[in-house]
Order: sequence, then structure tokens, then C-alpha cells
Amino acid sequence: MAEDAKKKNVFTIIKNDPTDGHGGFGAGAISLENMSSVIVDPNENTAYVDMDAMHARSKVERRVKWLNDRDAVPNGKLYWIVWVNVDRNENGPYYAGVAGSEIRVDKEAKRAYKSMPEHVKHMEQSLKGKIVVDHMDDHSKKLLRDFLEEFNPEMWNNSTEELKKALSV
Repeated sequence: MAEDAKKKNVFTIIKNDPTDGHGGFGAGAISLENMSSVIVDPNENTAYVDMDAMHARSKVERRVKWLNDRDAVPNGKLYWIVWVNVDRNENGPYYAGVAGSEIRVDKEAKRAYKSMPEHVKHMEQSLKGKIVVDHMDDHSKKLLRDFLEEFNPEMWNNSTEELKKALSV
């Protein structure tokens, strides 16, 4: 990956607690500060950070009508939005939670499939440090593994064996 591209695509890495223990407004709210969204595109053999996916506005999600029926998008290309949560252990930052959510996009027909309940569930699981990638195809898992490993080798090395095993193909 080119150094310029690496600088533009950065993971959100561990910020301070936004409530700072004051217990006032925002206390008990879920913080997405340590989460980043990675788009895995098995059609183009790429993976990249696209923070706009956090608001359903990633490059692949724009200018299409979203449907919750996969069969209504028969010619849709497969993409994965992978919710990656970063945490810190005694060795430093690591990829703590990783959960992939499927989308299918047919740009020509301006139609796409996405299960919002699945995306919300996967975001929550990632926040809780879960690894949810067993439903992803092997090619996409390899693209994700290669991306995470190359993007920040230290974070990859600090990550759990569970993650490394789940992404090994």
C-alpha cells in the first residue's frame, strides 16, 4: 500500500472516554470512537477504510435504493462492510472486535441489498470484542486479513489468536 494512501485511510484508535466520568449528559452512551469501517471488495480484490460507512454513506452505498430482500437484487455485486473495533492491551493497540456485514450492490439498476438489523448486530458484536467472520467467503477473509496485517503490523501482532485463526484460509 502506498504511504500516501496509508495516511489517508487511518483507523480510529482509542480516544479518551467522552464522558470523563462526570455522569452527566452522554453517560452510558455507546461510543463508536474506537470503531472503523473497512470495505472489502472481492470483485476488485481490495480492502480499504471508508469511515462514511459508519453513516451508511460509503462510496459503494451511494446513489442506490436500499432493499431488505436479497432476491430483489439478483445481479448485485458482493461487498462486505467490516466493523473493526480497536482496543489496547498490555502490548499496545490491537484489533479487538471484527464483524463483517454483507451488502449487494447493483449500480446499473440503482438497487442494493442490506440487512440493517444484521449491520447493527455486527457493530454491537464488534464493540463487545467479538469476531464474526465465519459467514464471509474465504477470498474476502483473505483480503481482510492481508489488509489488517499490512495496515498496521503491530496491531495485527497484538491481536488475538482467535482473530488470526478466523481469518486464516
